[in-house]
Amino acid sequence: MSPRPLKVFLCHAHADRDPVRGLYTRLTKDGVDAWLDKAKLLPGQDWELEIRKAVREADVVVVCLSKQFNQAGFRQKEVRLALDTAMEKPEGEIFIIPARLEECDNLESLRKWHWVDLFEEDGYEMLMRALRARANKIGATLQVKRSWLPRITTPRTNYQKPAEIKKADAVIEKVVKLIR
Repeated sequence: MSPRPLKVFLCHAHADRDPVRGLYTRLTKDGVDAWLDKAKLLPGQDWELEIRKAVREADVVVVCLSKQFNQAGFRQKEVRLALDTAMEKPEGEIFIIPARLEECDNLESLRKWHWVDLFEEDGYEMLMRALRARANKIGATLQVKRSWLPRITTPRTNYQKPAEIKKADAVIEKVVKLIR
């Protein structure tokens, strides 16, 4: 049986859909099987049932915190479900990762876990380090998808970036701006 990609559930406030969509895109391009409601739910599905199932099947739940997150909504149920699921995991396992999208308070219920600041320069890399540690622990994979990697066709002498690399750099810059 070949290893499967790490499954990550993204819990977020509706108001943060754009930066979380950017995070989702970046994670999937880095080989993570990320679960985002807008990307994974199909018309006609029982969304509440599918979200509960996705949280239970996740290897990691990333709770995307912002000033808007603390307002009432289904995401509070998602956090409680993640906390209940975490109780079933061995102590010390990385399962819940609070990820701040901006300067904001952490939820009282999540204070036990160290958070990552995705708005900091090294925030995404810190998140990936945690995801790699979890993937290694459970035998899942994290691999950058080859289709995302630009091909360098120009010889190294008098090197200039090919147009496809410039285009990829522009996309990466946009994603980083969305995350921050």
